Amino acid sequence: MSVSPRLPAGDARPRFGVNYTPRQGWFHSWLDLDLDAVGEDLAAVASLGVDHIRIFPLWPLLQPNRTFIRPRALDDVRAVVDVAAELGLDVVVDALQGHLSSFDFIPSWLATWHRRNMFTDPEVIAAAADLVRSLSSRLADSPNLLGLTLGNEVNQFSASNHPDPDPLSVEQAATWTRTLLQAARDGAPQGMHTVANYDAAWFMDDHAFTPDQSAQLGDATVVHSWIFDGTGQRYGARSYEVAHRTEYYLELARAFSPAPERPLWLQEVGAPRSILEEDDVPWFVRSTVENSLQCPELWGITWWCSHDVSRSLADFPPLEHTLGLFDEGGRLKSSGAAFRDAIAAARETTAPAPRGPAIELAVGSEPLLQRSAAAPGGSVFEQWMAASRAGDRPSIRVVRETASGTAGDTRTGGAAATRVAG
Repeated sequence: MSVSPRLPAGDARPRFGVNYTPRQGWFHSWLDLDLDAVGEDLAAVASLGVDHIRIFPLWPLLQPNRTFIRPRALDDVRAVVDVAAELGLDVVVDALQGHLSSFDFIPSWLATWHRRNMFTDPEVIAAAADLVRSLSSRLADSPNLLGLTLGNEVNQFSASNHPDPDPLSVEQAATWTRTLLQAARDGAPQGMHTVANYDAAWFMDDHAFTPDQSAQLGDATVVHSWIFDGTGQRYGARSYEVAHRTEYYLELARAFSPAPERPLWLQEVGAPRSILEEDDVPWFVRSTVENSLQCPELWGITWWCSHDVSRSLADFPPLEHTLGLFDEGGRLKSSGAAFRDAIAAARETTAPAPRGPAIELAVGSEPLLQRSAAAPGGSVFEQWMAASRAGDRPSIRVVRETASGTAGDTRTGGAAATRVAG
């Protein structure tokens, strides 16, 4: 599906949303859910003019034992979805948490004495599928459910730069993704179900999760775009490359699409103060939205995130305390005002003009796609930015032949990325 059923038929305007980070207690608030506090947070979010949120129930709370899924935890997720419905907000639910803001949330039955590979162990895969199926079934009749996403950048657990990786092959990564997407469809056949891989899938040559998987599996192609991936460090905070980072990334994702009409979802983008000065932030928000809207098939933009992480909570990378559109007291920040204004301006924009000539990305073939030339500083990235600066509105064309080109900066990987950025 390329357009939410809640929009009028034929209305292909991009959607706008926010990744919801609870103001009180962060995601630990799932331990003792306060629906009044949730309602206050979401009312503030709705005031920005967004139409959806993305929420993150914690995996260990949903499934503390491999064969036990807590009914009360599923009910809590449904309750938050229902609160959002009262405020006119659609909801995307992330199923496996997974990884959030440099912290890992995996159940104890995957760690230490019970250490298993979450992607290849048959019993673990079956248990994860049971959870996804149970969660989607519990939410299937929610009129404001958009769909499920398979966790938040769960592929980072397999990355070669992870401190304790779960290794797997390209084929095993595809099998894992297909299995869990099917579980989501089993429970909620009408949902828009997606996989949310972080950008190692697009830029790291040795990564088992590939661009083809992101662009072919699930109902939309999801990208998470962060300028602390080397873009901001290499080119500077107010650079052309920073302003057009998401536009480039969306065009890269579109190049791998098997169907021209496949929707693209900018599911995460934020304004990291590790790169940007506070005065840069409104410019960055406006530029990011305006330039992303130049991409055909853009389904929507979901900003990271709603509220700053409270400074009373320890051990977060410093940037995590600054990413909210609202501060930890619930006050609207300049970033929130800029996002609100960008949404309003977007309602008046016309459809993007056709893209121009294509920059070729030669990727070779699986199992190890040569994709680092597309990373910031790589030859394809540089060519695209030069053509864009010249006004060519370039696209990207994937060439399935022996790869060549200069590798770019692949400093990425969940917690690793935030440590580099901070």
